[in-house]
Amino acid sequence: QVQVVESGGGLVQPGGSLRLSCVASGSIFSINAMDWYRQAPGKQRELVAGITSGGGTNIADSVKGRFTISRDNAKNTVYLQMNKMNSEDTAVYYCNALINKVVGGPQYSYWGQGTQVTVSS
Repeated sequence: QVQVVESGGGLVQPGGSLRLSCVASGSIFSINAMDWYRQAPGKQRELVAGITSGGGTNIADSVKGRFTISRDNAKNTVYLQMNKMNSEDTAVYYCNALINKVVGGPQYSYWGQGTQVTVSS
């Protein structure tokens, strides 16, 4: 089995920073893309940032210049550093990992359970 677990969410004041982590574990041969999504109340889930196994990144325009994504392949972990946060960043943040479980096998998409981020004074 494969597990994807996020951590690091919480309450932060406007202008503050928070760092999210996401670890994939279990029956894993390789991890391709690892992405962060978020879903605010009443809104659709949206892609925030993604990173490939080679380190290529994709950042949403709404957070560009404030959020950065990084990855530690040895630890099967992806990070989301969030700076200069505002109320519009309030959401549940989800991690998604595209994983190969065996050599030459298909790629599967795994989601974490989400971590709540609230920006408020």
